[in-house]
Amino acid sequence: MRSYLILGMCVLFLIQYFLGLEWLQFVVVGLSLAAFMSSAFKANPFPRWLGIFMMTAGLVIEWKKGTGVEGISDGIFLILPLLCLLTLAPLLSIPLRLGGYFESIAVLLRNLLHQPKRLYAGITGTLFLLAPILNLGSVRIIHEFLEEIKLPSLMSAKSYHVGFTTAILWSPYFGSVSLVLLYLNISYKDFIAYGIGLSLLSLLVGNILFAFWEKAHPLADELAPVVPLEKSHRNQLIKLVLFVVILMSSCLIIEILTHWSMIVIVCLVSILIPVLFGVVTKGWKQLIPPIIDFRDRTVPMLNNEIMLFMSAGMLAFALKGTKAANGVSSFLSQLAHQSFILFALGVMLIVLCITYIGIHQIAAVGALAMQLNAAELGMSNIGLALLLLLVWSISTALSPFSGLNLMVSRFSGISGVQTGLRANGLHLSIFALIGIVIISYIG
Repeated sequence: MRSYLILGMCVLFLIQYFLGLEWLQFVVVGLSLAAFMSSAFKANPFPRWLGIFMMTAGLVIEWKKGTGVEGISDGIFLILPLLCLLTLAPLLSIPLRLGGYFESIAVLLRNLLHQPKRLYAGITGTLFLLAPILNLGSVRIIHEFLEEIKLPSLMSAKSYHVGFTTAILWSPYFGSVSLVLLYLNISYKDFIAYGIGLSLLSLLVGNILFAFWEKAHPLADELAPVVPLEKSHRNQLIKLVLFVVILMSSCLIIEILTHWSMIVIVCLVSILIPVLFGVVTKGWKQLIPPIIDFRDRTVPMLNNEIMLFMSAGMLAFALKGTKAANGVSSFLSQLAHQSFILFALGVMLIVLCITYIGIHQIAAVGALAMQLNAAELGMSNIGLALLLLLVWSISTALSPFSGLNLMVSRFSGISGVQTGLRANGLHLSIFALIGIVIISYIG
């Protein structure tokens, strides 16, 4: 029943986007609140109580601002595109699974086991391709391929973090990019080159640092060679790269032609791709089991995400224009006029402090994106967007409460603090400094 409630919310949101009916917006908001309350009963204790706290705080703050029901409705409706993206994006994994691409990735990684540097590059590179589409599911899939090998804990933590966090910087299928671009009113076509450039920089820094780390901690003797890569698997990997390129290019072309919101485009493409797969392969019977699994297992498992995303989005919207938000904005504006470096470090420190105690990045970064004015700060919207995404990426890697850290901690057998600070602290520090310098020239 909850699956139909959540999916109905997504479908009605997409319909309302094109029709623009005010009464339908209230219906969609009502469904989303029902989904929020039903998810509260199934969510884990920490996201449940944190979500209830943030939602309550957001509702109270917005009500005290005097906007009433309409203001609350606008706050919840503003975060709905992200919830739809979160719900519908997993549909993209269906053609990849049925197409046999994951098997070829497994063979590739096992083929690199006797070469730690190439294996690390293979893991981070594969996550660079898969994470933009599959989100945290990409880390789970890669770990399943390598679980029997039992890689050293630090190598797992380093590779999973570096590979996954690149997607936060550029993928329109990620809430980070979609949200920041939406709030700053930036088109994806104007942003994509900068986002991919920053993510490739992170990938490069991570691989260089691992080469030095592996030299001090040799792994070659621990890892054994496997069979070489066959031509059929090479072809599958080439098709996978083309699939990602075509997918992102399609979103970009649709945005240029229609000027629709990128989040809406991504949601529509996520629905359309499995349908096209069925048309091209004529494998409709193959599609039925994974679609049923998506409805009965994937969607109902979004309890934690619905609690955190909706409540954090409501809180971020409510904070806009408050004395506290204006005070932070004024403080950061003063820093910006003194030095961009100081401003960037100030933004980073504020977000890291908030997210390190468990508050989601949507609340911290979302509030800043809605509150800060790039022109008043003496920078471009693109520069501000890149800085906020850089901070989002780093805070995701460092916060012991982030979904990434919780998952990698479980896979690697070390604590969330260790996966963030110990395994990736140096990479994040160097990447942050280089990124800030580059953004200062762009912005």
